[in-house]
Amino acid sequence: MRPSDYARLLLLGAIWGFSFLFMRMVAPVIGAIPTAFFRVLFASLGLIVILLALRTRWDFRGKLRQTLLLGAINSGVPFLMYTLAARLLPAGYSAIFNATAPLMGVLIGALFFHEAATARKLIGVTVGLAGVTLLTAVGPVAMGWPELLGALACLVATSCYGISGFLTQRWIHERGGLNPKLVATGSQFGATLLLLPFFAASATLAPPPSWGNPSLWLALAALGLLCTAWAYILFFRLMENIGPVRSLTVTFLVPAFGVLWGVLFLGEQVSWAHLAGGGMIGLALWLVVSHPGQKAARP
Repeated sequence: MRPSDYARLLLLGAIWGFSFLFMRMVAPVIGAIPTAFFRVLFASLGLIVILLALRTRWDFRGKLRQTLLLGAINSGVPFLMYTLAARLLPAGYSAIFNATAPLMGVLIGALFFHEAATARKLIGVTVGLAGVTLLTAVGPVAMGWPELLGALACLVATSCYGISGFLTQRWIHERGGLNPKLVATGSQFGATLLLLPFFAASATLAPPPSWGNPSLWLALAALGLLCTAWAYILFFRLMENIGPVRSLTVTFLVPAFGVLWGVLFLGEQVSWAHLAGGGMIGLALWLVVSHPGQKAARP
């Protein structure tokens, strides 16, 4: 990996760590479905402005349908799951569960995409799941059915990330590639189309008691423009440069930033379960993505 790829990973981890902070601020007020919908809507509008400002040519090379479907899998469903979890779990917990994405990538790759599941990777998956179990069992939050539902929602989201990483490689990069800004824009449009009917039904049948204040909408705008529009441009560039599994290792950085932002801005507590569970997940990720003894190929 080049230094620029490491820089993108670090920056993306910090940005997505903030996303859990913003969701924790917004979702309990206006609800999970409106939060997810406005997130992708603002991201779509922001990406349109970026494309127009950069005078990017709108040429999807026959891949528009694939990018829309990627958005439903990579953004629509996960964002809905995380905003549901934000109503049930502290921001730091959601961020740590997010770190299971590479583990899901290993399992999904082995089951559906003919990726080799080595003993090292399987040990990593086992250690990672043990870390998740430790986090949910002995953390400072008492784990009842609502909290377990929040944990399950996070795991559904990371499964979607694992699937979409391989689909992006197959549908986009293996067929001539596509500008990352176009992939990000198409994917957010796809997520918006997926969530639109759910939002319309929610706003009509069960509107929130309050639509919040200007501070809440600033947080929601930051969630869409910074943590989604710009973040996905970075993410799809990484996907193109270093592949799906290594790109998903950005979720190893997200828990540290998610817990840090939660402590600094929401007054959340750090427990030994955060450290132990997060450390086990970190060890699992190292086992999954590292290749000891493998020499770099010549360019």
